[in-house]
Parts: sequence; C-alpha cells; structure tokens
Amino acid sequence: MVLISSSEPQVTCYVATSNLDGETNLKLRQALLETAQMQTERQLSSLSGKIECEGPNRHFNTFIGTLYLNDESPVPIGPDQVLLRGTQLKNTQWVLGIVVYTGFETKFMQNSIKSPLKKSRVEKVTNVQILVLFVLLLAMSLVSCVGAILWNVEGTWYFGTKDYSSHSLGFDLLVFIILYHNLIPISLLVTLEIVKYVQAMFINWDEDMHYKENNIYAIARTSNLNEELGQVKYLFSDKTGTLTCNIMKFKKCSIAGIIYGNQSDKSDIDTKKLSLSPSVLTESYEFNDPTLLQNFENGHPTKDYIKEFLTLLCVCHTVIPERDEDKIIYQASSPDEAALVKWVKKLGFVFTTRTPTSVTIEAMGENFTFEILNILEFSSNRKRMSVIVRTPTGNLRLYCKGADTVIYERLSEDSLFMKETLTHLEHFAKGGLRTLCVAYTDLTEEEYQQWLTEYKKASSVIQDRMQSLEECYDKIEKKFLLLGATAIEDRLQARVPETIVTLLKANIRIWVLTGDKQETAINIAYSCKLISAQMPRIRLNTHSLEATQQAVTQNCEALGTLIGKENDLALIIDGETLKYALNFEVERSFLNLALSCRAVLCCRLSPLQKAEIVYLVKKHVGAITLAIGDGANDVGMIQMAHVGVGISGNEGMQATNNSDYSIAQFSYLEKLLLVHGAWNYFRVTKCILYCFYKNVVLYIIELWFAFVNGFSGQIIFEHWCISLYNVIFTSLPPFTLGIFEQCCSQKSLLTYPQLYTVSQTGKTFNTKVFWFQCINALVHSFILFWMPMKMLEHDMVLQGGHTTDYLFLGNFIYTYVVVTVCLKAGLDTLSWTKFSHLAIWGSIIIWMVFFAIYSFVWPTIPVAPEMTGQVNMILVCPYFWLGFLIVPIVCLILNLIWKSIKNTCNRTLLEEVREMESNRVQELNPTMFKMRVEAKNVQMSLASQPHKIVFRHESVDQSTPYGYAFSQVEQAVITQEELICSYDTTKSQGCKSLNKASSGPNYE
Repeated sequence: MVLISSSEPQVTCYVATSNLDGETNLKLRQALLETAQMQTERQLSSLSGKIECEGPNRHFNTFIGTLYLNDESPVPIGPDQVLLRGTQLKNTQWVLGIVVYTGFETKFMQNSIKSPLKKSRVEKVTNVQILVLFVLLLAMSLVSCVGAILWNVEGTWYFGTKDYSSHSLGFDLLVFIILYHNLIPISLLVTLEIVKYVQAMFINWDEDMHYKENNIYAIARTSNLNEELGQVKYLFSDKTGTLTCNIMKFKKCSIAGIIYGNQSDKSDIDTKKLSLSPSVLTESYEFNDPTLLQNFENGHPTKDYIKEFLTLLCVCHTVIPERDEDKIIYQASSPDEAALVKWVKKLGFVFTTRTPTSVTIEAMGENFTFEILNILEFSSNRKRMSVIVRTPTGNLRLYCKGADTVIYERLSEDSLFMKETLTHLEHFAKGGLRTLCVAYTDLTEEEYQQWLTEYKKASSVIQDRMQSLEECYDKIEKKFLLLGATAIEDRLQARVPETIVTLLKANIRIWVLTGDKQETAINIAYSCKLISAQMPRIRLNTHSLEATQQAVTQNCEALGTLIGKENDLALIIDGETLKYALNFEVERSFLNLALSCRAVLCCRLSPLQKAEIVYLVKKHVGAITLAIGDGANDVGMIQMAHVGVGISGNEGMQATNNSDYSIAQFSYLEKLLLVHGAWNYFRVTKCILYCFYKNVVLYIIELWFAFVNGFSGQIIFEHWCISLYNVIFTSLPPFTLGIFEQCCSQKSLLTYPQLYTVSQTGKTFNTKVFWFQCINALVHSFILFWMPMKMLEHDMVLQGGHTTDYLFLGNFIYTYVVVTVCLKAGLDTLSWTKFSHLAIWGSIIIWMVFFAIYSFVWPTIPVAPEMTGQVNMILVCPYFWLGFLIVPIVCLILNLIWKSIKNTCNRTLLEEVREMESNRVQELNPTMFKMRVEAKNVQMSLASQPHKIVFRHESVDQSTPYGYAFSQVEQAVITQEELICSYDTTKSQGCKSLNKASSGPNYE
C-alpha cells in the first residue's frame, strides 16, 4: 500500500516488520509530501491520477513506482513510501494509502512456497523395497509356471497327458500371483498408521513438553514423520522468538571502573530453571544491585561519574515519551534504547519531555533541561550515536554511546578506567550480554561553531551525503572521557544454551537463519554457545557476483583438504551476499564452505531466502533437515525442510499452523529429537522389518510346497488360517515393537546425546538391512517347511488306521511358524514390558485355542470341513511335539548366536549404556565412554580441531566478539534528527497522536 498521509508529524509512521524479517525494531515510513494534506473524505474523493510501478516481485527492500497526479509533475515512489502486507502499524493513530498489490501479487505472498508433500526417508526406502518385492513376486510366479510346464511335459502316468497352451500359461501365472500375493504385507499400512498415531499421542501427552505458564502442550500435527525426528542432521533455526524471548533487559553496568549488577546473577539462578513466558518476566529479574544508588547518595568518590553516566543515558537517545495520566510510556524504534531509558528511570533519572529543541529530565526530584543542538546518527558503519547538547549550566557537551571498538579508539589520553572497563566488557561478553561503552567530551564554542559550518556543508551535499556526514561526525567525536559501559540481555528462552550444546553433541549441525542484523545474530549465537570466542568467523559481505565468488573460492582454498569436513569455524553471510552465493556458478563452492563450518549464521534474509538455504542442503547433502521458527517469515523454511517445527510464540500462529510439530519452547526440541525421535525411529523400523519378516516366512512356504505338489497351485494351509495370520495370530507383536519398544531409557538418551547418532546414520534400517532380514526369513521358511516335511516323509498311521493328508502337514508348519515369528519378535525386543509378554505368549496361545475350536465348528457352522478333527490328530502325534521344541530353536539359534557375538565382540555405545542400565549403574565409566565415542567416530561438538587453518582473506575475523546493543532504524527516509525534532510532547495533540502505540492495525 502506497502511503498517502498519516497522523504523525512529517507524515511519518512506524511499522513492525517481524512477520517479514523477524526484526523487533520499528521501521520508519513517510508519506509523499505532495499528498500529505489529503486527510478528509472530500479531499480523498477529489484525488485523481495514476500510479505506475514495477511488477510483483519478492524483494522486500525495493519498490520502484511513479505517482502521476493531474496537472502536476510525476512524483517518484520508493520503498520508504510503501507499507507491505504482513507489517503492523505502531506508534501511529491512523494512515491513509492506495493499494497497489493484492492477493498473490503482494511481496509477502511472493515469498511463500508451495507446501510440498512430505514422506519420511524410511517410508521412501520401504516403498522402493515393496516394488522390488513385487518384481520378485512376479519372478516367483514365472518360475512356478516354468516348473508347471516341465512337470506336465515330463508327464505322470496317473495324470495322463496334457497339452500346455498359452492360455494355460496365463491362467497359471495368475494363479501363482494370487498364491504369492500375501508376500507383500498389505497389513503393514494399517499397522503403521495405528503405531504412528499412538506415537503422536505420546508426543501430545508428554508432560515434560507441557508449557505450564500458558498451558500449551506439544502437538504432533502429522504422524507421517515421527521416525524422521530420529534422523535429523541439520537444524535450521530462526533467532528472534525462537532462541530469544523478544525482551531486552538491563543486567549490569560498569561505572568509573566499578562493576554493578553482579547481585542480579544470584536472583537469576532460580529463574533460569523455569520456563518463564515473556508475560511473567517482571522487573525483579532485571538489574538488582542497591550498591549503585548507595554510592551515589552517600558521596562515594565516583558520585560525579555515576551522575554523568545516568544523565548521558537519559539524554543520548531517540526515545519519545508519552504520558498516560501519571504514567510515562516510552516509545522507541530500538528496544535496546528503551531498556536503557527505563533502567535509569528506576534509579531516579526520569526522561520526561521532548521538544524539537530540548529534552527535560527529572534527576532525583529536580528538573533539568538540555538543549539538543545536533544528533549524530547511528549506522552499522559508525556503530555509535552521539548528541551535542547545551547543559543546564550553559556548557557544550557531546554525549556518545557505541561499540567498545569505536569508543576506545577515540578516547583521550586523560581518560581513566580504561583497563578496568575493558575487563568488565570481557566479563559481560562471556555472559552473552550486549554491551555499549558510554563517553563524553566537552566542547568549546569556537570548536563547535567551526564544526557546525562543516556539518551544514556536508548536509547539503547531493552525492554521497551519508558518507560526507559520517566523515564530518568523525571530526568532532574525539578525545572522549570514558564513563563506563552497559550490558543488556537479549533474553534467551529457558535452557537454550544447554539445548544447543546437547544437540551439537548429538552430531546435529545448527544453522541460524534470521532477518536480523549481523551483530545481533553473532551476539545471540555467542550467548547461546553456538560459537565460542576462540572460533574464527568467516564473514561474507559482498556486493557483486565476482566479489562473492572470489571470497568463497579463497576461503575454500584456505581450508584445503579440510573442505567438506566439520571444522571449528563459523560462517556468517548476509542476504545480499547470499543472493550471489546461490548463483549456479558459486552454489556448490558456497555449500562446501558452509558444510565445513561448525556453525552458520545467515542474516538479513527474506523468507524465501530461508527456504532456499534449506532446499540447497536438502538437495545436495541428502541429510534430514529440520527447520524451527515462530513467525510468518519462517513458514517457507518450515515447509521446505523434511521436518518443520513451529513455536507457539508472540508472533502469531502462522508458523505453528504450517508446521509438522509445534512446541512452546526451543528447549523442548531436545526431548522431541533425542527421545521421541530416537524411540520412534527404532519402533517404526523394527515394526516394518518384522512385518516383512513374518510375511516372507509364511508365504514363501507356498513356494517350497509347489516343488512337491507338481506346481499345481495347491495351498498347504486352510484359507481362513491364511487370512487371519496378519489380522489376529501375529498382529500383536508388531504393535508392541512399534509402540513400546525402547533402545534405552529416556534418562540415558538425554545423558548421552551421542546415542542419537545410532538412529541419525540410519544404519539400523536401509536396503542392506532390509534384504538381510528377508534372506533370514527365507532361511527360516526353508527350515520351517522341510524339517516337518522330512519328519512326515514316510507318513504315519493314526488311531483307527487313518492316514494323514496335506492339511495335517500344513497345520504342523503353521503352528511352528506362529511360534517362531512370535519368538523372533521377542529376540528383537530390547525393552521387555508386560505388553511384550502379552503379545508374544498371548499370540501363541490365541492360535492354539483357535485351532482347537476351529477343528469342531463343522458342521455346526458350515465352514472348513477339512479342518474337522485336525486338533485331535495333531496333538496326539509325537512328531508334532518333537518339532514344536526343535524347529523354532533351529530357526532362531543362528540369530541368537549372531546377536551374542555382535554384542560381545563389536560393542557399541548403545550396548554399553544398555548394560549399564541392566546392571543399574548410575553413570557410565568415563574412560569407557570416551573409548566408545572415539571408536564410533562420534563428533564431539565442543572439541576444537587439532589443526591450524591459515586464512588470508580479509573476510575472516579471529578477534573476540563483542555484541553491541543497537538496533535502530538506519538510512530512513528522513534523518533521526529531523524525526526527533518534529515531536513536542508538551502539546496535547502530540501526545494524543501517540496513544495508540501498542494496538495498531495489522496489514495482513
């Protein structure tokens, strides 16, 4: 929507773009001055003209258009005059505009992607094997047809001769396909659906993932991807609202070489143990150190420094105060500045009034008015902002706050407390706090007037005005006297650092994809333990394809043979550079560089760029990806990833509604992946393998029987017994494996996250494992048929002189099959429960009871007359009981020996942990644990690489990172000075226009 007019001075308005880029600071937009007077219905109805603009596109930061009004010259329209769909109006009573894009033509919708159909890797492998098994079924049918032809060609005297025609061949082929069709376990689909549904219910019922503050449970919005949670290799996370709480809290400060605020650490100990929602975070968890006020009030030697420090924070900012009766509400485009002003207010230094030329503060009950002469704007290049004021005593003073690197290089030789403050800054940085240095310098009238002349000249420059202004600012920002430093916490969600460390130990690589600024993202990555102070950081900030290609190539060459391997490096790239990095010429090199780093931070990304990054890894790496976010700008990557997780946060429900799983806190991801993911993977894969095993065991017997019945298509089992095999007699073991199986306990999985690599690598279920299980079933079916066959080879005479028939042999074999496959389920079970015993022994008993009853139902029930009396004949046969003991043992003895040898001679970390659990040992031997981890080459996330990489490209930063607390609007349509000077809070109209600060409309 093109902005026509607004209620604010300079026809400006503020918008929140968190739905688009995840940033919490407000953006400034200004209406066209030519239409600023259009405020009434009559004026709007008389507006006549047209707007020509570029076609729909996905770029949020660009817009090219022209407004043609009747009888007036054309007016250019840029991105500063446009309100995008998805933004929220803030600090503005009303705006008027003209809609230019609607529906799918809006930039918001242009950044959306088509939701793909998601299937788990296990399901895809299973589908392929089913197709192969179907081809095998056709091959078996053809072999049986060939056998039938050979049997009939050779002839049998009591059958006479038979002419074999093509019609007979087709008929026999169909007969054998029907005979063997149960080889493909159709019941598997029903079994898996029930199993996965119950697994999803377990996730929904998990009290450990219940966010009690808001009464939000984890929700499995789909059950198709349960096992995929156990194979995640790459985790793509948003920053704002996902890792952080969107809340800035003042934590500590250093004034005149004395640190204040360490007492607040003690009050945070219990806080960090709780999953507090933003709504319950109160000021009691902020700065909590009475020593500061005591030193100020009791005449401490640093009293004057404390007063000047607090005064600076009360004056040097761009905050707008508004009164709501007796309360003062601060409106700021930067949440960091708001946190500073609110903190000094608590200490008795209250910012009360702003006019176009002054600010008024109330310090300890007295009012002081500072004349604002100039505001030296903040920018990412300057990393600081300053104000030049005339103090109440008439002196000229320049107040400055900014990053320590830019402040320290401008300090005077007479400045004190430099060493102490630097030590405190390092202490703040280690705690992941966002720091600012504050300093001042006194100016003479002559010095100021001389600079003012240069400033006015630079302000009128047409070309490169910002560069000229920054050079002018630099001339007066010098010879500072250091006052101290502030430390603000961009509050992380509960247990975020611990969760990230655990996930890194589980060999999960974490990439942070955010629309926020680079410095902010680096600071958060540092505070949540994703990167360390010693970790070299590769920064890619280029403005052309050639420069991007050169930077990527040089960094890849510096890695040498280590390219593609995980190194103790961090890669940081912005959205503009990424646009070139995703070019087909650079794409693979960039991906190789990114995969060589332990952490990747992508900043200033659009929603579509987030999805493109996920797609790049998904396409070329072949690993399972998971994307997690909480806002509408995260929907694209959530839909693109193999598994999408939405966080129920403060930015609406868009991410949650488009996710596969939703949780309330990032820390719940630990249990979702390491426990539910690992368990579900083992359960689903075992269920699938077992279902194929038991079907192959039974129905391949029909093939063996064909060799002795002349390939006539005769079945060896009774019809209803075949039908009820999967439905009743062997239906319970797959459910117990799929619902209750556990590789080890929840406590062990969380204590030893390296266990996650067992499911992550997929070694327990792949094509090799699948066909090994099928061959194992083939061997078992061979034994189960030919051993009873040889036992009854010479037939036997029953009581009364009756002889046996084929069904007598079939019931022998069927009983042995049920017993064998049930015991095989027990052999595959790692975690025995009452349900396991009930399923295994109960299935055997169910068959025996059914067999006994089924032998007497005819003629009372006209079904299966051939089964009449079978139970009497079989149960009195000594061969049956001999085979009942021997045949299952012969089938399973090799499996038991193989499992014993594997668990003894090739023990993995999983076997060690299981043995620890069985022996009820509280903790695994540290030496043994280390040996097992190294033996399996599990990558310990916190261990640095033993080699040294020499980087020669200027993009590599190896200095200690210090995050500075600034997130103001940069290079807006009007300067910060012009904007601030347009407000006068002493006027009621000005106050009234700001009273709608927190309830603006949402352009969606």
